[in-house]
Amino acid sequence: MLVSAIVGALSIGAMIPSSSAAPAPPASPLIFKRATGSLIAMAPKSRTCAGAPFPSECKTAAQAAPFINASFKTYGITSNGEAAAIVSLMALESGDFKYNINHFPGRPGQGTRNMQMPAFNLEYAKSIPALKSGLAKAGTDVKAVLALLTANGEYDFGSAAWFMKNKCSDKVRKGLKTGTTDAWKAYITECVGTTVTEERQAGWERAAKAFGVPGH
Repeated sequence: MLVSAIVGALSIGAMIPSSSAAPAPPASPLIFKRATGSLIAMAPKSRTCAGAPFPSECKTAAQAAPFINASFKTYGITSNGEAAAIVSLMALESGDFKYNINHFPGRPGQGTRNMQMPAFNLEYAKSIPALKSGLAKAGTDVKAVLALLTANGEYDFGSAAWFMKNKCSDKVRKGLKTGTTDAWKAYITECVGTTVTEERQAGWERAAKAFGVPGH
């Protein structure tokens, strides 16, 4: 299933074309075809925000899906393997979209849905023209910079796709397009800069399956 097909997945109730229909042209990975259902399969706890520890930070799958789709279009994420890697990273780092600020251990300025470090958040914020005046006021206050990003759903959910476009090597991205688990492991260790764990890999497998990545 192409990411473009999955974006259809985000349009709840989207019709699946018949086998006789002409194939749709390639498009950005606007993800889910049944948006809410597909995203819940990747982030099981995103069905509801009931009981969320920090309610103001929580987003359900239905709320998150349009922002994720927009980020894929903005940052040119066009393969299912890349899309699955991004969604699985955000789901794990944000507790299935329950958090967008680092509370454990509580590192000041770390946040957005992929829990970016403050230095990356500043660089990301500087890339967004609409935040120019806000950044001037924020100065060196990392919490204020983070607040500019988390206050806007598009920016909040866009950080992981921005990071992939700007911080991952061509080698890593080319590997992800193959959809192999080894390629995903390279993304985690060489680009994200952390270790592969069973929990991370389980999230990757869920997302790869939902995106129709071959072999999953």
